[in-house]
Amino acid sequence: MNQPQGGGDPALQDFFADFRKVVEYAHQSTQVGTGKPFAEALSEHLGAPAGEHAVVTENVRNHRFADWDIAMAMLAQRDPDAGELGIGGGDMRYHQTLADFIAGTHGTFPVARVDYVSVPVGPEEYRQAIGFGMRLFRYEGTPVGVFQRSGNPRYGQDRASIEVVCADGAVATKLLNEARELSIEHSALRGQVIAFESSGYGAEAEGITFVPRPNVTATEVILPPVALERIVGHVNGVAEHADMLRRYGQHLKRGLLLYGPPGTGKTHTVRHLISRCEQHTVVLLAGETLAYVSMAAKLARALSPAIVVLEDCDLVAEDRGMSPTGRPLLFEVLDAMDGLDADADVTFLLTTNRVRTLERALVQRPGRVDLAVEVPLPDLEGRRRLLELYRANVEYSPAALEDAAVRTEGMTASFTKELMRRAALAAALDGVEPDDKHLRIALDALLSHAEALTRALLGEGRDGSEDGDPWGGDDPDDPTGFGMDPTGGYSSVIVAEGEQSP
Repeated sequence: MNQPQGGGDPALQDFFADFRKVVEYAHQSTQVGTGKPFAEALSEHLGAPAGEHAVVTENVRNHRFADWDIAMAMLAQRDPDAGELGIGGGDMRYHQTLADFIAGTHGTFPVARVDYVSVPVGPEEYRQAIGFGMRLFRYEGTPVGVFQRSGNPRYGQDRASIEVVCADGAVATKLLNEARELSIEHSALRGQVIAFESSGYGAEAEGITFVPRPNVTATEVILPPVALERIVGHVNGVAEHADMLRRYGQHLKRGLLLYGPPGTGKTHTVRHLISRCEQHTVVLLAGETLAYVSMAAKLARALSPAIVVLEDCDLVAEDRGMSPTGRPLLFEVLDAMDGLDADADVTFLLTTNRVRTLERALVQRPGRVDLAVEVPLPDLEGRRRLLELYRANVEYSPAALEDAAVRTEGMTASFTKELMRRAALAAALDGVEPDDKHLRIALDALLSHAEALTRALLGEGRDGSEDGDPWGGDDPDDPTGFGMDPTGGYSSVIVAEGEQSP
């Protein structure tokens, strides 16, 4: 015989009775709303029962949701009678599809206000987009409903989605095709500098961060002679003459590798390239976001001209943990580079501190990396220029600056920048303007035995290799391991096969 709930305990029986009432009330609250049922309102717009029409769904990556909202708003604006329709029902509604709402699979959901979300469309710009709700308008004379839902991993929705319902499935497909084109043409990401951000929910849930475009002039980049000219020409030159190169059947996709010890200015050079490529869409990948190189490549292709920056790409040579497929992440990079059409105006810009760790395939195969430029430790003239750059408006004497240039042999640009900061700090602590004494004190301190670790962190004389070979190769006649000749000292520019040295 069935035992009563609570085993006869009156207190437990009262608890279960009250709990049952709460459950029934919650269920009823999804059944009854103050407004008309959502399915009924949608059917009125469509001119026929909504349940008779198929729903066509487009899944959208979260970093493209703003673009699709822009596209759908543009389509809706063509209809002066366009409107919006929200859905009530508490959190339960977030677990339903548009088909569920129409069919009443889990109850009748009432009409409510549309949910909006604020999505970034620039470093300091935001767009109010429909995050959970429907646009009602006519597309080419046919009434349509477009349900927009932003991604929400909390409810198991890693991607955003666009669901279209109308009487004619062909019309729904045509609408989505046009929206897809508009989302690319009017993308909020076009011409921006962006970085993928990891949310911890996996690749499908990743968003993006807009990064202000840096302002680094050519005079602020201290490189060997002609090196900067070659770098800029490889990125900008191709973009400026893209039409002519296409006419002659030449590929636009290109790869550029900047290599050298830590702290010599590779990232600074990248920032300069981004500064002057004002019309380029730039995608920055570093650390764990290197795993998103395939997504970055597709985005760059759609929004070209574009640059995909892979900082410290030596990290991908053998790493499997960051790869979504379980293969070494290097293969993901190679596939992304190979997967683009030859006429794609996309530059893959790679930096590395340890050229020896890169697989030969990354730089030898045509179409991957076709120009490699060394960013080495600065020579005496380079150190003089760095001191001039970082001293800002402080009037150190020529003799003090020359002494610092001589004594900092083997030091990096990062070291010089830190030196000038410490000299200014020493003066601030004394309550006076910086002078030669403060520069000398700061230099003595940084070169002391006590600051050995600091110098190492700033890249002191390091070449990024474990055996002291700055090139990481085994062949004394080809120490780079890539068929390149590093001789020529500080002014050398290393170019891959098919390039002519300056």
